[in-house]
Amino acid sequence: MEKIPMTRAGHAALETELKTLKSIERPAVIQAIAEARELGDLKENAEYHSAREKQGFIEGRIKELEGVLSLTEVIDPTKLSGSVKFGATVTVVDEETDEEKTWQIVGEHEANVEKGLLNMKSPIARALIGKEEGDSVEVRTPGGTKDYEILKIAYI
Repeated sequence: MEKIPMTRAGHAALETELKTLKSIERPAVIQAIAEARELGDLKENAEYHSAREKQGFIEGRIKELEGVLSLTEVIDPTKLSGSVKFGATVTVVDEETDEEKTWQIVGEHEANVEKGLLNMKSPIARALIGKEEGDSVEVRTPGGTKDYEILKIAYI
């Protein structure tokens, strides 16, 4: 199987989520199922069915996280430099609106655009990878074509 690149922070976040699911969520849903069973007839017991559904979600997420973490290759961006690549924190300016944006290019399992974490497979990240400070890039997004100039590349 192919390794999944991830930053140290992304790896730690997934490990924390897995630990929470195993040590808090799983025991809580098992307790909820036990309490719902004590109420009697399971066919018409909404609490029981709800708890079983939540248990299925938790167990599925645990398996997914364990699979992802087993294939993870943690990359330390502070040891990198040069052109834009995985782990880079890139500041760009929209050439049309002069709006500055800063994104870190990360793996798909840790991406969150609202937090400035850009999936390395996204159109913007693919356009930025391999470019240098001062380069202009044209990005085709679902919302149309955008032109950005790379102001700064940092590996922090």
